[in-house]
Amino acid sequence: MILSYKIGGLLLGLVFIAAVVLVKPIGVSTQFVIFDGIIWDVFQTDVVVSSADTKSGYASSNAYLNKSGGSYAKSVANPINYSFVFVLAMMVGAAVSAFLRGGLSRTEKTMPMVWRSRFGDDPWKRYVTTFVAGFVVLFGARLAGGCTSGHMMSGMMQTALSGYIFTAGVFAIGIPLAIILFREGASQ
Repeated sequence: MILSYKIGGLLLGLVFIAAVVLVKPIGVSTQFVIFDGIIWDVFQTDVVVSSADTKSGYASSNAYLNKSGGSYAKSVANPINYSFVFVLAMMVGAAVSAFLRGGLSRTEKTMPMVWRSRFGDDPWKRYVTTFVAGFVVLFGARLAGGCTSGHMMSGMMQTALSGYIFTAGVFAIGIPLAIILFREGASQ
């Protein structure tokens, strides 16, 4: 059973409203920083330490992890929290969704048809391009102080000016780039 985009959009909106009302606005990109901090803390155990001087009870020698009263340092020390579990649940949800719709065919696993028709069948070209694009998006999200979930979806829902500015920027760059990359008749 495949839902229409209208029902899917409505369900997504209801999830965002429930998250804001019950817990807090949704944001994802910070959890990648937290994950980096968790890995760093495994190899250098003094990156995050207990501290009676901070609001969160944790501090870090790293300025980024130490900001907001050590709240990021606290998340590194105690990663099983709402935000981190939410990111893991997104991945599990995507897998469950794919399973419920009958799994993925071999061609869907490697690349979408729109990619294949424009750039060919080489899966490594797709993997490298996707990795680089994901890195650039995540880097930009951290420069902007949040990702599309935090700025665009949660931010606009809360009528934050930054959310509207971010969204305008995403579409101002994304639409022309998609037209250039995937225009009909473009050469490989």
